[in-house]
Amino acid sequence: MPARPAAGDRPTAESLDPDSLLRGRRNAPSKGWRRLIYKASAGWIKPGEPAEVRRRRALVARARTPVATGHHRVAVLSLKGGVGKTTTTVGLGATLAQVRGDRVIAVDANPDRGTLSDKLELETSATVRDLLNERAQVKRYVDIRAFTSQAPSRLEVLASDRDPSVSEAFSAADYQQVAQVLENFYSICITDCGTGLLHSAMSGVLGLADQIVLVSSPSVDGARAASATLDWLEAHHYGDLVRDATVVLCSVRPRSKSAVDIAKLEAHFAARCRTVIRVPYDPHLEEGAEIDLDRLQEPTREAYLQLAAAVGDGFAGM
Repeated sequence: MPARPAAGDRPTAESLDPDSLLRGRRNAPSKGWRRLIYKASAGWIKPGEPAEVRRRRALVARARTPVATGHHRVAVLSLKGGVGKTTTTVGLGATLAQVRGDRVIAVDANPDRGTLSDKLELETSATVRDLLNERAQVKRYVDIRAFTSQAPSRLEVLASDRDPSVSEAFSAADYQQVAQVLENFYSICITDCGTGLLHSAMSGVLGLADQIVLVSSPSVDGARAASATLDWLEAHHYGDLVRDATVVLCSVRPRSKSAVDIAKLEAHFAARCRTVIRVPYDPHLEEGAEIDLDRLQEPTREAYLQLAAAVGDGFAGM
């Protein structure tokens, strides 16, 4: 008769793990020869997963990190226009919304006419100014949905005013009041900031941000502008945000004729920030219209998943 295990080693209800009891049903191969063998053996033989599948699962798990504080704010910024800041906001937000089960919203905080609303099909003409004016009426999630548009990925967008003369008046206090409303209904808020660092809303954005994503083009002037942004942040007491920042190098062409050494650019920012992600050139993104994750090339989707995982690392807090 086998010896009875010690009290601390005895099986419990928690030890009845479906992953072990169901002969790998949860992790069945999805394609290729592994799938054929798995089906032919009625699930008795499950070839080992390829490395890329295991790596993707690890990235998804990081992107799904629970938000420890209940609400997390990510500021996406750049000092130079036209480097892919708004595209990065949508790519990151859409990827997080697609792989997670909670609510993710992107907010356009550009002082001029922002382009965030151009990246999805709008469901409403309401703007961040409308939400600010009517915030006292927002009691439930269904109320706030009157002000947002939702993409197929489940990412919601709160657009900016299309009249620059009106949006110029959007102040740090205005942003803070909108942020207080959003934190009651969303786990993650991604703010698409305007170019520059001195416009009215930026102090409000940076004062509330839990982490930043800094976007740069893979060029000398783009990288200098991005590095100067880090200098400014450090000089204005945002050193913690710099150290935990994720830098995105946008539209990196695999066979570019440019003389710029991308590896050296990456090493420069890696020495100052937590992570550097390369997002490759993609014809769908170059269109400048609505972004559909399914139309992106596989390397681009992979890069946005890496970005979502890097940002997800910050959700756990200290």
